[in-house]
Amino acid sequence: MTAGPRKSLRRVLEDFGPTLLDLVHGDAQSDRAVGGVVIHDPRDEPAYPQHAIVLGIALYDADGIAGLLRDLGAHDAAALVVRAPVEDTPGIAAAARESGVALLALTPGAAWSQLAAMLRTLITEGDVGDAGSETLGGVPSGDLFALANAVATLLDAPITIEDRQSRILAFSGRQDEADYSRVATILARKVPEGYLRIYDDRGVFGELYRSDRPVMVSPATVEEGETALPRAAIAVRAGGEILGSMWAAVKEPLSPAREEAFREAAQLVALHMLRVRAGADAENRLRADLVTTVLEGGRGAGDALDRLGLVHEPTVVIALGLAPGGAADHAFVAAERERLAGALAIHLNAVQPRSAVALLGEVAYAIVPVPDGPAAGRERARQIASSFLERTGSRVPAVIGIGSTATEPGALGRSRANADRALRVLFSGQVAKRVAVIADVQIEALLLEMRDLAAANGDELLGSIARLVAYDAKHQSSLVETLRAWLDAFGDIVAASSSLFVHPNTFRYRIRRVAEVSGIDLQDPAERFAAMVQLRLMRPAPHSADGSRAAGRPE
Repeated sequence: MTAGPRKSLRRVLEDFGPTLLDLVHGDAQSDRAVGGVVIHDPRDEPAYPQHAIVLGIALYDADGIAGLLRDLGAHDAAALVVRAPVEDTPGIAAAARESGVALLALTPGAAWSQLAAMLRTLITEGDVGDAGSETLGGVPSGDLFALANAVATLLDAPITIEDRQSRILAFSGRQDEADYSRVATILARKVPEGYLRIYDDRGVFGELYRSDRPVMVSPATVEEGETALPRAAIAVRAGGEILGSMWAAVKEPLSPAREEAFREAAQLVALHMLRVRAGADAENRLRADLVTTVLEGGRGAGDALDRLGLVHEPTVVIALGLAPGGAADHAFVAAERERLAGALAIHLNAVQPRSAVALLGEVAYAIVPVPDGPAAGRERARQIASSFLERTGSRVPAVIGIGSTATEPGALGRSRANADRALRVLFSGQVAKRVAVIADVQIEALLLEMRDLAAANGDELLGSIARLVAYDAKHQSSLVETLRAWLDAFGDIVAASSSLFVHPNTFRYRIRRVAEVSGIDLQDPAERFAAMVQLRLMRPAPHSADGSRAAGRPE
């Protein structure tokens, strides 16, 4: 049975070796804590959680491995994983020894994405608060890997625990004693389709889910000349709900005593699976509560940030929302928000571990650790947001506003406010982007806030712009549009006339009429600025048929 602490390097090696991982350098009995999983990117500078396991994807040369080991030692990483076979040179050995970072080799054929997912499941990277010491049947609550090892000891056979889709939730040691199909299942983290078709044709799953006793399954082979072991399988159910199944690769039918032990073990597995599900729901609610507390500020914000593991580094708030318009079905929109919030959490878990996400009202907020320094923090947040929206595609009109960098817990409230301001600019359509950093759209945000103030004060269009609006309404002309184009083009007649698709001479006539009707001195910078502000802040109010009303109100 698994003996290592759940979040330790020893536990990783016990549960994943030698099926997935082999130790090249390091202490196989190390109880050193493991704090998270990070994918190494030579072109990026990730935020390393303490005692991270780093996945060295596409890292093969000995010098590169030795150099990364030394770098990871400075970040207090626990281990580096590279693809086997590893050229074990004296330089690598020395780097591993000096850095204190274990070097592990991932078996050929195993997917990096599957390894990352399984490691994160094992070490429960998203833990917040105290883990507690609850046990079920003598096994730590929710620890399916430890439970699989315990059942393997009872049955003297390697075990897998699978969900309803035949995806691997956990597996025991000794998988090398099984057969090719079991190894392929572990590497893919799912039973391969060829074997599933054989089981379906035989009616195995129907028999399995109808019975509350173990079912013997004769060997299944796909390749010519392949050898295979029989399976003993049992459904894992809670009341009338099928949660999954448990499979043992056996050499002979189970004895009555082992069959009974297998049945009782399935009941215990069901309790653990329910605990995992309930724990995940509770943790998601807790994280949302902690994120809310942090973003609202107040006395508990520092403690909440500490429980999220983000108190000692710069962070930034990003706000994800759905642009106005599109689907009118409120239930559909709400479901889309929840889906996007979940997708953002998954994305951040992969690219920026320890980020915290919560859906608050109509906006999903994320608190993201970023490099020190405002410029570096903004750029990192922009990269993360842009990458996420590229992955989600354009089918859903999602946009992301990015706040200011917070170097202390008390500044996160301002970062959230700035993220909201940037998001509002995107919603307004003033910038043709899907991602906006507040530093880049600050003027647009200020104009929107000035518009709010004008609306609150009941301000109306007055003076020169009001005269232009009234003239246009009465004569069906376009002097306001002409002035706006001229100001936007900095007085360049050719550019301004081109934007309105009129001849330059026609435009010159119109701009002279603007000056005559409005009384604006277009050579005066102050008057030009006042006109620009009014045009951006105001919109014309409705007019009567004779065009008698010339007032306007804030947009």
